[in-house]
Amino acid sequence: MDLDVFVTAHRTEWDRLDQLLGRGRRLTGAEADELVALYQRTATHLSLIQSSAPDPMLTARLTQLVARARATVTGTRRASWRDAAAFLTTGFPAAVYRTRHWWVPTAVVSTVVAVLIGWWIGTHPEVQSAIGAPGELRAMTRPGGQYETYYSSHPAASFAAQVWTNNARAAALCLVLGAFLGLPVLAVLFANMLNVGIGIGLMSSAGRLDVFLGLILPHGLLELTAVFVAAGTGLRLGWTLVDPGPKTRRAALAEQGRAAVGMAVGLALVLFLSGLIEGFVTPSGLPTWTRIAIGIAAELAFLLYVYVLGGRASRAGETGDVAEADRTASVPTAA
Repeated sequence: MDLDVFVTAHRTEWDRLDQLLGRGRRLTGAEADELVALYQRTATHLSLIQSSAPDPMLTARLTQLVARARATVTGTRRASWRDAAAFLTTGFPAAVYRTRHWWVPTAVVSTVVAVLIGWWIGTHPEVQSAIGAPGELRAMTRPGGQYETYYSSHPAASFAAQVWTNNARAAALCLVLGAFLGLPVLAVLFANMLNVGIGIGLMSSAGRLDVFLGLILPHGLLELTAVFVAAGTGLRLGWTLVDPGPKTRRAALAEQGRAAVGMAVGLALVLFLSGLIEGFVTPSGLPTWTRIAIGIAAELAFLLYVYVLGGRASRAGETGDVAEADRTASVPTAA
């Protein structure tokens, strides 16, 4: 496409659209119809330029023009409590449900890896000596040691906030790094499983595995599930780069990316709940079985939320993507 000829042929239409958008008064019916037609044509022009002869300055001008026209044609839309409720009852659970074929295997494999690491450390004293000196390991695993006092080392509220921030960061990293073919996600996931495996191995070698599980299960079930969901979603995002399916790679990645951003918000709320459990329940004086029961109840509630609400929303066509009206048009709508 000859860009100079194209610009010469359509500059008048773009200038006219800019003129209509700059009117300080209400448009007449004929002017409104003209604005809609020019908006559609300009959107088509922008699409053609981006695909055939990308020019940064011209693309920037037309992008701004199309955005202004779209806002005028469709009106300004503000987020409301209804949008938040729809996100929590349909969008987020549907997105998690639709990625279950990624995060469920991720959870199973990761758990097996953590258990194997724990078994390896717990049954090989030479590995334990490589982790720390005997005195340091005893200080970590003895009654009242570091593993037990960790959860009560800070005031519950500040500890819960710190845990939530760290876990939300890890989940966000898994989601964002998925765009790099998912490889960094595996590194983040392995680091988390390594920490869990070390705890299992050291506490089991000291004969206190029951204490360790009593400390980690109340909050760890929900916390690790959120991390597995984030990791599975990140891996799916990375696979979209390899196999976008029937859509173009750009469109498929955009759809998965928008859903992933929404999931980051939802998972932050899930991790906030697990942080509260870790800050207030795990170090509490409640019996071990009560603390574990609370953790199991929170985990079951999340799974029911995903499989019941999310499954129903997914079967109704919900994908977790933003509303169609809020997406950038991916194909020309008029000539």
